[in-house]
Amino acid sequence: MSTIIAARFDLQEEAAHAVSVLEEAGFARGRISSFFVNPAGQHDRFAVGGDRDKSPGAEETDRGAAAGVAAGAGAGAAAGLATAPVTGPLGAALGGLVGGHLGGLVGSLAATDDEPLPRRVAGMMVAVAIEDEQQGSTVIRLLRGLEASELERAEGSIREGDWVDFDPLSSPQAVDERV
Repeated sequence: MSTIIAARFDLQEEAAHAVSVLEEAGFARGRISSFFVNPAGQHDRFAVGGDRDKSPGAEETDRGAAAGVAAGAGAGAAAGLATAPVTGPLGAALGGLVGGHLGGLVGSLAATDDEPLPRRVAGMMVAVAIEDEQQGSTVIRLLRGLEASELERAEGSIREGDWVDFDPLSSPQAVDERV
């Protein structure tokens, strides 16, 4: 494992130029990785596509929906019973069904977590495995000079130009602005 300094570029040509500049500065090509990061949700971690089996923030929606169905069905059935002289015996059943449906929707929405997750923006990533903080400072200075976006620091392994343990879903650790 090494410390890795990485940054995003919008264009492939910019990333290729950054790799050339890093090589000219003395960094071995095998310790530099350049690749495209897909947009969130498009990393194909599952056979049917997508990144996760359940959307972030939706872990508790099953419970919320169940509670909403129970409450809504009860309220709807009570409203249907109150209208029984006009609607007949189907009023309570229909009220329970409609109330359960609406309650399930409201309950699942209420159980979602709206807090956004830290995500990487799609684009070309250039990453360099560094040996010490002096190299790290050099890489950061060079990448900032090339107008790279979202510099981050990570722990990982770059082997023969491939960041083998890169996780696109991990939370990026921003590089300190002072460096």
